Amino acid sequence: MAALEVDTAPRTVLTPVQPKDRIYNLDVLRGWAILGILAVNAISFAWPFQLTMSESPPPGALGQADVIGLWVTDVFFADKMRTLFTMLFGVSVFLVGGERFDEDRGKLLRRRLLWLLLIGLIHGAVFWYGDILLHYAYCGLLVMMMRSWSARRLIWVGGSITLLWGVVATAGYWGMANLPAEFSAKMQAGMPAADPAAIQAAIDLYRSGWPAGLLANLETWATFQLMASPFLIVVTVPLMLLGLGLFKSGYLSGRSPLWVYLLVLLAGGANLAAFAWFGWQEAMAPEGVDPTNGLAAAAGGMAPLITLFYATVLILINRFGLRVLTAMFAPVGRMAFTNYLTQTLIMVTLYYAPWGPMWFGTHGPAEMWMVVGAVWIAQLIWSPLWLSVFSMGPLEWLWRCLTYGRMVPIRRPAPVTVVP
Repeated sequence: MAALEVDTAPRTVLTPVQPKDRIYNLDVLRGWAILGILAVNAISFAWPFQLTMSESPPPGALGQADVIGLWVTDVFFADKMRTLFTMLFGVSVFLVGGERFDEDRGKLLRRRLLWLLLIGLIHGAVFWYGDILLHYAYCGLLVMMMRSWSARRLIWVGGSITLLWGVVATAGYWGMANLPAEFSAKMQAGMPAADPAAIQAAIDLYRSGWPAGLLANLETWATFQLMASPFLIVVTVPLMLLGLGLFKSGYLSGRSPLWVYLLVLLAGGANLAAFAWFGWQEAMAPEGVDPTNGLAAAAGGMAPLITLFYATVLILINRFGLRVLTAMFAPVGRMAFTNYLTQTLIMVTLYYAPWGPMWFGTHGPAEMWMVVGAVWIAQLIWSPLWLSVFSMGPLEWLWRCLTYGRMVPIRRPAPVTVVP
């Protein structure tokens, strides 16, 4: 979400978004995040909830290509893209709402978040239970009260809590893998099981069409909202604060000292390399065997550090004048809201909407990756084409109209010809 130009009169007035008003690094990071999010979300569109929540699929259910596909998703995308998009959402709270003393922009921000809350309700309850917009909306309402904190305070508070959760996750994953045999057996007995009969029943239900599929999605969404989403606030809000702190400090704009970026590259790159190596060993081992003794899972506990590694790579590429390598992500990021919801429309159509081919439950991770790749190509193509004519994405425009309570311009201004 880009910064909005707001005048100082009592009535807030929107002016068309011009290319100079965009923050290029944020657009690139947002584009990278929104594409990567689909790689993680694909399994939730294509598989029953019972299977995605189980510790492992039924024995023999995955071929070698599927195992590799899951390894790629887990190592390079899972938790990293959500983390990045969450941090960027924290930045958008400030870009739209400004400082807390700015009452006009504060009212604008509240209306924007309340409309997002409604859109998230519809998106999750009707189309796909994995919606994140509702969660972002009420977390954003909390973050807006802290948006005027200094960069140092935001980084210390958001970063410290995020680091704490990372340490807890890392230690927890390693500890679970190294429990005494009797305790491990008891823990495994309490884990969700991938019951083939229950999975097949869920597949048949979704593929029976609507309203059965709609009701199944609604039930899953309601369960997630009641049982999981509220508890994620303590993870999401600190990430938003950290992202805003990094923006205010100049880190996300490429203005921090080079040694800071190099330090993050070293730490995040080492974490990613360790996760990839240990994760590969575990993926290639016989089923039920972990030759890393928990190091594979533990290496994934610090996902935000890998997220910062990705962000830093893209920021440094831009800082050193190599924008040609990142330019393809910027239009996708400028239309992130449209592209996120379009991903849902495409995936729902392909997997369980009655007007689509009903692929639900028929694709393994390898086949899902082919679908993800096709959607990536489509969004990389249509985003710059749309923005060559219009100043924002169609759903960004709708959201902005709802926020302002009136129609706002969407077409790019015609170039001004100067006659000598």
